[in-house]
Amino acid sequence: MDATRAVLADAGTGALVVPGGADRTDSVRLALRAALDESHDIQIVLVHDAARAFTPPEMIRAVVAAVAAGAPAVVPVLPVADTVKRVDAGEFVTGTVSRTDLRAAQTPQGFTLDVLCRACEAAAAGAGLTDRVGVPISTVPGHPAAMKVTTPFDLAVAEALLGAET
Repeated sequence: MDATRAVLADAGTGALVVPGGADRTDSVRLALRAALDESHDIQIVLVHDAARAFTPPEMIRAVVAAVAAGAPAVVPVLPVADTVKRVDAGEFVTGTVSRTDLRAAQTPQGFTLDVLCRACEAAAAGAGLTDRVGVPISTVPGHPAAMKVTTPFDLAVAEALLGAET
């Protein structure tokens, strides 16, 4: 926490860093509680998945800039590269899904404070934040480096990337 605060302070962001909770919902609640504290003048809130440790700073800046420019909710996205198949209950292919309008969502997701508060109040079990905000959700280009590190394979890729940087 201290290292993150120091990096963000050195960057002149004025960001408030809040420790996470047991799960994403708890983490968002803790962040909102801190943001709503009267001693802070926070208008933009980002929800970021720590498993996306390689997210480039320019992508974070793009999310913040989009919210600051008037988008109430923003998510970075990448075009879906894989062919997606629809299958039936027996796991037989029944069709190919067009990728034309499909995107893979990344984080940080950005919100105005009031929109994120409304989204949390209306939260339904299992729904993602961007599925329940009740406003148009804008997108900004995502970045392949913002990969999610959750599997042993992902970890091996992340370690290889770290090794390549030294």
